[in-house]
Amino acid sequence: MSLFSLEDSRAAQDLVYRHMAPTPQLAWPLLGERLGAEVWVKHENHTPTGAFKVRGGLVYLDKLTKAEPNCPGIITSTRGNHGQSIPFAARAFGVPVSVLCPTNNSVEKVRAMRAWGAEVELFGIDYEESRQEVNRRAKENGLHIIGPFHEPLVRGVSTYALEFFDAAPDLDVVYVPVGMGSGICGMITVRDLLGLKTEIVGVVSKGADCIALSFEAGQVVATNATDTVLGDGMDCRAPMQLPVDIINEGAAR
Repeated sequence: MSLFSLEDSRAAQDLVYRHMAPTPQLAWPLLGERLGAEVWVKHENHTPTGAFKVRGGLVYLDKLTKAEPNCPGIITSTRGNHGQSIPFAARAFGVPVSVLCPTNNSVEKVRAMRAWGAEVELFGIDYEESRQEVNRRAKENGLHIIGPFHEPLVRGVSTYALEFFDAAPDLDVVYVPVGMGSGICGMITVRDLLGLKTEIVGVVSKGADCIALSFEAGQVVATNATDTVLGDGMDCRAPMQLPVDIINEGAAR
């Protein structure tokens, strides 16, 4: 299962680099000493928004503004990284962005989203409640909704995987944190397009393990609640079918 071609990912890379530099990947000897292996870290905290999501927002907004040049506004839900990505990208096109976050959201991320130009409102006890409210408001107000998983988002995000594999092509295993799945699906897709044998392992919060449960069950498994105080970017309790299918087919565990 491939969402896009290698050429598509390379083209997305060119677009992303108009707005940000590639992020470094560094081998850390003390980590390697502790784990008994050569350990590389891909530093996506060095993007303009401090997270990999900004790559997807840039590609999505490029496609959206070409298809809908008179887009009246965007609405989305987030824990913070996606919510910074969209207004960061939308600034160049003059498109207003509204963001809904859970009521217990990181104060720092709320401030960062507003700094990039988003109108931010706190709503719901967790990410899923925010997401459902966004769906309702988008229909009510005629706004363009950007959910957590779309092909252009994954294509943009895949550029971090291209950088990583280009710089360190002999990786045996890559560990990827998982929320709604764009990051790990970008990694799986690029690994497959490059024909590499690297194992990809998903990492979830103990308090938000629906993706792990979905992997074990071989199908979508939702949970009733999340508890992700330390790993808020992995706040997910209602997985989507397509990313679950990609993860179940392409992840090692």
